[in-house]
Amino acid sequence: VPIIGTSVDTIEAAEDREKFQRLLQQLDLKQPANGIARNIDQARTVASEVGFPSLVRPSFVLGGRAMEICYDKHQFERFVMEAFLVADGQPVLIDRFLEDAIEVDVDCISDGEQVVVAGVMEHIEEAGVHSGDSACTIPPYSLAGETIEEIREASIALAKHLNVVGLMNVQFAVKWQDGQAEVYVLEVNPRASRTIPFVAKATGLPV
Repeated sequence: VPIIGTSVDTIEAAEDREKFQRLLQQLDLKQPANGIARNIDQARTVASEVGFPSLVRPSFVLGGRAMEICYDKHQFERFVMEAFLVADGQPVLIDRFLEDAIEVDVDCISDGEQVVVAGVMEHIEEAGVHSGDSACTIPPYSLAGETIEEIREASIALAKHLNVVGLMNVQFAVKWQDGQAEVYVLEVNPRASRTIPFVAKATGLPV
């Protein structure tokens, strides 16, 4: 079926962990230590490499379904089995969880050439609270101007590289290390996000 707008290949590039990792490397963007697992033995190996606390979630699911933060092996064993059941044959994603980080949502729109960043939202709750359950503000209330600009530039680069035609949502984490704000890409959703109505109302732009 011909699909108008963002292609199926782009959606897969954003959802497929290995393709997404290569994309971020090409754009010189950081992401937390991570790995993918297709069975429980692989999951244990990845967890030992990524370390704790770790974030376990199935790929290709919406709304943070079966997503859990694990602080030790006991929690990991329990939650990774649940993630495999929900994943239904798809890989399970295992990420290093960034504690005490600020989560940032970005919504933008592109025609395939120009990218407009409609809103940069800073979450009130720390990273790890799902965006469907958290509150956020426009404009960001604690981030420095250069950090916001870095986030904007990263979002534009991702939209252009993925050839997005339509809406795109990017989730970042900002963590202070050695007195410096480090920006990490958590995930990219080349589609409308739940935050789009909020951005439209807060900015007065019919995004």
